[in-house]
Amino acid sequence: MLTLSLSAVANTAYEQGLYYYNLDTDDGYRQAFTYFSQAAEQGDSKAQLELGYMYDMGYGVNQDYNKALEWYTKSAEQGNAGAQYNLGVMFKNGQGTPVDYHKAVQWYRKSANQGYASAQYNLGVMYEKGYGVHQDYNKAIEWYTKSANQEDANAQYNLGVMYDNGYGVHQDYYQAVQWYAKAANQGIADAQYNLGVMYYEGEGIQRDYQKAIEWYTKAANQGHVEAQNNLGFMYGNGYGVSQDYQKAIEWYIMAGSQGDYAAQYNLGLMYYEGHGVHQDYHQAVHWYKQSANQGHANAQVNLGNMYEKGYGVRQDYKQAFNWYAKAAAQNNATAQYNIGNMHSNGWSVRQNKTTAKDWYGKACDNGYQKGCDKYRELNQQGY
Repeated sequence: MLTLSLSAVANTAYEQGLYYYNLDTDDGYRQAFTYFSQAAEQGDSKAQLELGYMYDMGYGVNQDYNKALEWYTKSAEQGNAGAQYNLGVMFKNGQGTPVDYHKAVQWYRKSANQGYASAQYNLGVMYEKGYGVHQDYNKAIEWYTKSANQEDANAQYNLGVMYDNGYGVHQDYYQAVQWYAKAANQGIADAQYNLGVMYYEGEGIQRDYQKAIEWYTKAANQGHVEAQNNLGFMYGNGYGVSQDYQKAIEWYIMAGSQGDYAAQYNLGLMYYEGHGVHQDYHQAVHWYKQSANQGHANAQVNLGNMYEKGYGVRQDYKQAFNWYAKAAAQNNATAQYNIGNMHSNGWSVRQNKTTAKDWYGKACDNGYQKGCDKYRELNQQGY
């Protein structure tokens, strides 16, 4: 009569667990949990990892981070790289344990040293951000590279960012493009967007508006709001495509409705000018205000102008002044010039030519020629 060793029994239970787990059904998860539990209790590190994961995700059992931590630890202490990585995640996020970046780094490192790509990526993040270690861009680059060379898309994207910005390496747009392209081809929306920007700017690669459109579209279709806004801009200006205000409006609305303040500002412009829509000052005010409330300086200036002129709102110099002041605080030259006009004409403030001249001077210093002209004019008048 044949008898199985304890390890053979555990392995059989583990294989049965995998079979039921891969059915991807509630009943399958419950059956898998039973088999993984049996194998894990007998010391199978792979089963311990899977059991920890089931507790972690709530598959076939009530979610329990403490139990997940317990089983990940048992597996990790046997040298299982996947469990070591998952333990790092638990300590990083404070799941089943207080947040502890130092322990997260320790477990990521154990896993990364075994060649586990996700751990190498996360260890790179810890070095880049200075979590649990001294911030070290060179170390971040080292670990991102190890992970990226194993085709980890997030690591490839982060390497692109490091080269794009010169973090830990000499700034190198060509290398940035190479890494963005690898990540973009794996579907990373941020990489697709950044690759679009590189094609638009002609940085690290020959400028190509059609390629920019292609990559913006891929990112935009994943809900990337900046890509959606940039697509609106490309259609609105006819860059890489035939000018199409309707398409521009569609993309701006997608981004603006998700809170993108640049798209909201651009929608304000479209309604103000009547491009792709009937001219509508009320809608222009609506979108300018949404953008301005998020701190977009040009939207603040344009909203101030709407109040100054009484376009889409009741004329209100005080509101105009307030919005100009917000933009001027961001060193917006047009706003500084407009505040100069308010002081020069006594709109909502006491008329004061000297104060007006000061504001015109600020606008001039920021390269606004009208400010220079007004400053010179008032100076000649003795103010």
